Amino acid sequence: MTRGEQAALEQALQQLGVPDDKAPEMAIQLDKRAHQLAEQGKRTYEQALLHLLTLMKTAHDERNK
Repeated sequence: MTRGEQAALEQALQQLGVPDDKAPEMAIQLDKRAHQLAEQGKRTYEQALLHLLTLMKTAHDERNK
């Protein structure tokens, strides 16, 4: 993941309510997990990352109801 990609992912996480100080580490973890899912062969890295972010958004939305 490039610096720009990490920064964009961190910003997306912050918009979902992740504290600024936790966003960098969470971005790294999401990147790792997306690569793991992609290696399983069921989806591309991009699809896996989108899936994970969608899950986080759903959780964020549910938390804010």
